[in-house]
Amino acid sequence: MSRNAALAATVSLTLLALAAPALGQSVQPAPRAPADAATRASYDRADALSRSVFWTNEQQINPMDPVAGVKLAQALRELGQFDQAAETAQGVLVVQPANVEAMLEVGRAHIARGQAFYGIAALEQAKAAAPRDWRPLSLLGVAYQQVRRPDDAKAAWNEALRLSPDNADVLTNAAIARIGEGDAPSAEILLRRAAAQPGASLQVRQNLALALGLQGKTAEAEAILRRDLPPEAADQNLRWLAARMQPGQSAAAVAEASPTARTWSSLQGG
Repeated sequence: MSRNAALAATVSLTLLALAAPALGQSVQPAPRAPADAATRASYDRADALSRSVFWTNEQQINPMDPVAGVKLAQALRELGQFDQAAETAQGVLVVQPANVEAMLEVGRAHIARGQAFYGIAALEQAKAAAPRDWRPLSLLGVAYQQVRRPDDAKAAWNEALRLSPDNADVLTNAAIARIGEGDAPSAEILLRRAAAQPGASLQVRQNLALALGLQGKTAEAEAILRRDLPPEAADQNLRWLAARMQPGQSAAAVAEASPTARTWSSLQGG
């Protein structure tokens, strides 16, 4: 072999040795980077399942990321995975004990799973940390109502309305409590105020239709239902009301059976 050929062979072997991993070692993948702000913002408009997948990946990249934790908890709650949502939000508070958004998600998750008692401490902490924010008060009203503290619930909602007058979420929460107590006329007054607010949601109007239907105001209730729902869904709701508004059945009993009356407005977002 000529001197030049031997030199070329030596250089090739050296390059191969540098390129190959050491004996017994595996190639480690490059660490993943979190998504940029624009990508994250785009997922706020996605469905709950897509958001849960995305934020799970983000949390795996950085388990200490409080934004990913809160967003994942919200998506899990919307998917009906209430225990996991509460656990995820509570985990954020281990990393950031003063994170108000995580406190609110802890409260929402426990309310949604029907165990509001376990979310009250976090919501009261959020109220103390953000005294000008109406959301902890609105959710506290829901939680107090669920644990049979109606006077505390009303006080919380009144304070929330002082901070945010005519807030549709707060008015709807207070109205739903009135429906549960069998006081549909008072609920109607609150829900009319809520429905008159700019951007009032479909759920607000559906609860107004419920309050009207429970008082026998079926024509107005039907008009609302038919404006907002496909014909089949409107027919189903009207049949539901007709079947339950039989003689001798109280409005409170009807409300207790109503899935609409158990939908607390401020759990839907905010």
